[in-house]
Amino acid sequence: MTFTWTPHRFVGGALALDVANSVILRHDTEGRRDRFAVAEHFRAFPEAAVRLSAERQDFPDLRPVPEEHRGEFLQLREAIDRYFRSRILGAEDRLALADLLERIASTLRTTSDGQSLDHATARSALRLVCEPDPERLKICGHCGWLFLDRSKNRSRTWCDMAICGNRVKASRHYKRKKTEPLP
Repeated sequence: MTFTWTPHRFVGGALALDVANSVILRHDTEGRRDRFAVAEHFRAFPEAAVRLSAERQDFPDLRPVPEEHRGEFLQLREAIDRYFRSRILGAEDRLALADLLERIASTLRTTSDGQSLDHATARSALRLVCEPDPERLKICGHCGWLFLDRSKNRSRTWCDMAICGNRVKASRHYKRKKTEPLP
């Protein structure tokens, strides 16, 4: 199956969340897929982010993460996911925050190129840590991705209505039809 970075893969509302969401079915040991494990997907991500990320105006010319920084970048991605997931679930972990801030600082210190993906992701994560409206950070009720709810009434439940929302609604409809008595 051919994979491409599509608008659906950038529904997080912030580059840091889109990076964290590069792991599909994160908590499913059988179905988990890391899109950055495939080198071409990893290299193609910055170009796609320039076109599709909600923060593209802040990072108009993203460059790939230098190969020597790849391991640190993946550690940053995991720290982003750990901290924001715990924050959303109401179990904000001081150690997860400390780890995230250390990863951000390390990335900003070791990356001289302000337009590389790792540097831009660190800056995006730092902005999210200081998010003035933390209840806008959510976890998709279907796929588990992290996203910013920018709706007026803060009622968004899914990362993407066209994908996750439709799947949940179709599943509910199917179950309802299956249990209804025949006329």
